[in-house]
Amino acid sequence: MQRRSGSGTIRRTVAAAALLAVTAGMALPLAPAASAQPAAVPTGVWRVDGYGEVLTLDAGHLQEYQVTGVSCVKGVGAERAGGQGGTARYAGDDGFVFTVRSKGRPDRAAFHIDGSPGDRGLRRIDALPADSLAPAPGGPVAAFDIFWQTFEENYPFFAAKGVDWHAVRDRYRPRIHAGTTDAELFAVFREMVSPLHDMHVAVFAGRTGAFGMARPGTVMPTKELDAKVTSYIEKRDLSGKKLRQFANGRISYAELPGRQGYLRVSGFGGYAKADDFAANSAALDEALDAILTTANTARLRGLVIDLRINGGGSDSLGLQLAGRLTDRPYFAYAKRNRNDPGDPTRFTRPQPQYVRPAAAPRYTGPVAVLTGGSTVSAGETFTQALMERPGRTVRIGEHTQGVFSDTMMRALPNGWAFMLPNEEFLTRTGATFDGPGIPPHLHEPVFTEEEFEHGRDSAFDRAVAVLGGHAPH
Repeated sequence: MQRRSGSGTIRRTVAAAALLAVTAGMALPLAPAASAQPAAVPTGVWRVDGYGEVLTLDAGHLQEYQVTGVSCVKGVGAERAGGQGGTARYAGDDGFVFTVRSKGRPDRAAFHIDGSPGDRGLRRIDALPADSLAPAPGGPVAAFDIFWQTFEENYPFFAAKGVDWHAVRDRYRPRIHAGTTDAELFAVFREMVSPLHDMHVAVFAGRTGAFGMARPGTVMPTKELDAKVTSYIEKRDLSGKKLRQFANGRISYAELPGRQGYLRVSGFGGYAKADDFAANSAALDEALDAILTTANTARLRGLVIDLRINGGGSDSLGLQLAGRLTDRPYFAYAKRNRNDPGDPTRFTRPQPQYVRPAAAPRYTGPVAVLTGGSTVSAGETFTQALMERPGRTVRIGEHTQGVFSDTMMRALPNGWAFMLPNEEFLTRTGATFDGPGIPPHLHEPVFTEEEFEHGRDSAFDRAVAVLGGHAPH
């Protein structure tokens, strides 16, 4: 099942220290069907446009099957949890909530995951793949074939990364046989995907190990790095003043001289004990209500938003925060996903997403956004969602990590799992930032050893100067 990249389940597995958030947030409203209200909830067997999934739906249960040209593996299930008319909601044991909505015709429906903007298209098919109910083939060779084929059919960035995936198969498959050990298979998988330098690619091999990676020259956001940076900011930038903590410590705030504010966001999720969309959205609103009061939004003359250590989470939470920074709707980005197993250049039609003003006090003045290589995933989609923000918005620091897509979580017959992306987030002109990340307007070093050693925070200082009307230097 498609997961937002910062889901707690995924990130707790890839690295216990990873400071990556839980999928949750305020999804954009589902668009109403063009036709009259359908009479029945969609049931039967449905193929998801892209994503390598087939769903079976009945009155009380949703079941996912992960499908490639060489495999069909039973995935997650969810139980009916509400809905009416032509809409049904299903809740999984992991806290995810899925919505299936009729589109007014018998062969089309829409599928939505709470916390991920946009819908997936569903197309009715006659039956499950023939091998769906048979035991999945076991052994190292089958695991290799499913692993390689899943990337072959879904990963969009081989050309951009300069990786010949067919050559990778030709190199590594002869090394795999019935006697290949778990350690040897894990080492092969790691070698296969390492050249992608993609933080949304990971392998979870149980007791054998877990592997994830960051773009060269960047570091993965961790709890230890976040704690170090928090202490440094309080001591150096805030002259010993403590940050006000909100949302389980993932959001913090301080007043700066010159009627400026400092808002630090270390993730777009993990805000509440309940690991679900609604709880995290409510916790975010509660934090923003306390920070962006009517009095404060009127007083502020500049706002620094610090995303430099941000492990991602829910894109919809980012849109929710962006809705507190505008007084009119505007284009955020458009999502599309790879949609042809045999052609990596074919995608679904882009779905535009918009920032909508919140029904709460909003700050619409100048904003300085601090980013760096540890700005990851939903931290990046939020940054992208501010690119067309009305009013002055300047990015300061370094390029973001360069991973935007939701992640496909896939199971292997040996009990292992892996994840990969299959989506692009587009600007209005159709550009993407996957790989190199979103560039800053003003380049400054971000938490380098030299910055720490000499007691500097160049990006923060530049932001304060720019918002204060001083010429950048």
